[in-house]
Amino acid sequence: MTVVSDSRAKRNVAVLVAAQAILGAQMPMLFVVGGLVGGMLTSNPCLATLPISFIVFGSMTTAPWISPLMQRRGRRFGFVIGALGGAAGAAISAYGLYTQSFLFLLVGSYLSGVYMSAQGFYRFAAADTASESFRPKAISYVMAGGLASAIVGPQLNKLVGEVFVIPFLGTYVAIVCLNLVGLLLFFGLDLPKGSKTDPTPADTSGRTRKELLQDPRIVVAIICGMVSYALMNLVMTSTPLAVVGCGFTAADANDIVSAHVLAMFAPSFFTGHLIARFGVEKIIGTGLVILAGAGAAALLGIEVGGGDPALWSFYAGLILLGLGWNFGFIGATSMLSSSHSPNERGVAQGMNDMLVFGFVTFASLASGGLMNCSGGSPVEGWSAVNYAMIPFLVLAGGALIWLAFHGRRHKIT
Repeated sequence: MTVVSDSRAKRNVAVLVAAQAILGAQMPMLFVVGGLVGGMLTSNPCLATLPISFIVFGSMTTAPWISPLMQRRGRRFGFVIGALGGAAGAAISAYGLYTQSFLFLLVGSYLSGVYMSAQGFYRFAAADTASESFRPKAISYVMAGGLASAIVGPQLNKLVGEVFVIPFLGTYVAIVCLNLVGLLLFFGLDLPKGSKTDPTPADTSGRTRKELLQDPRIVVAIICGMVSYALMNLVMTSTPLAVVGCGFTAADANDIVSAHVLAMFAPSFFTGHLIARFGVEKIIGTGLVILAGAGAAALLGIEVGGGDPALWSFYAGLILLGLGWNFGFIGATSMLSSSHSPNERGVAQGMNDMLVFGFVTFASLASGGLMNCSGGSPVEGWSAVNYAMIPFLVLAGGALIWLAFHGRRHKIT
């Protein structure tokens, strides 16, 4: 029996964990201030969350080209491009805020999406050199790097958000610095072009996109990844607006988002072990149930509060939201990674992230409309956001159940 050494994979995981912690801190910062800054620069409250939508849209449109680029030039090359895109995006957003230009804010937000897309491939890079047994753990450990970003991002936001006369200008300046310093980490990766995980030039036997989408496990992995990430984004995007709209402070919003991001990444220390022990389908299903619990907690807070959401309900709902995302999204990533060959990596992962972030773009657009334009008060908008989770949870849950029955029929025949 051949013993596979994961020393190389563990080195790459360590680098990617650090990158997730340092560069990843910009994401909670952007999601906290995006809707608030958007509301400052546009007179239409329905468009307040449009900057966040442009970040996700940028990620969606970047994934189809950055994934094949990484396949040809290596992960490091793509990750550096992502960090430079994040720096440029924050700089242009800062200029937009300084000049009170909503258009420049949107352009900068779109470029920030280039970083978001590249960050999404950290989890796949962790799996590239890992053995089959270590792969789910490698993915999980890299996601756990977000624990530090959950603390650093919102707390840094509180420190720098009011440094300048213009609110939140310091946030964008700090993000520029995070990207320029953090990109140096990628030179520690041992993922050169032409590694054993990459196909040889003569290897062109991979399936096409159409053929990949005929694989039931790939389809269900994409659906569950789409729903897990989109619902997390739907609710998180509206949270700062809901918190401030219900009479709490921006500092409260930062603390709630910090608790949420901690819940997103803290379970990653053991999610991979749970997948290895209980199977990926059960972990994804558990994640969907927890996401449903997040919506229930938010709505319960409104009922208990007599129509005004209690602060604890924001914390409870967002913590459950993060935990449900962790199980659902890491599970979907693990399912996808085990369902395609190495030479299909660029096509499969790029297609996956394009579809996932396309759905997340729709969710972030819907979030602002539901929050600000579906009722007469922030409470009614917050209720609408959480009720909107139901049909998508039914979709993902139904897909997972279908896969289970499909697998049984396949074994019988």
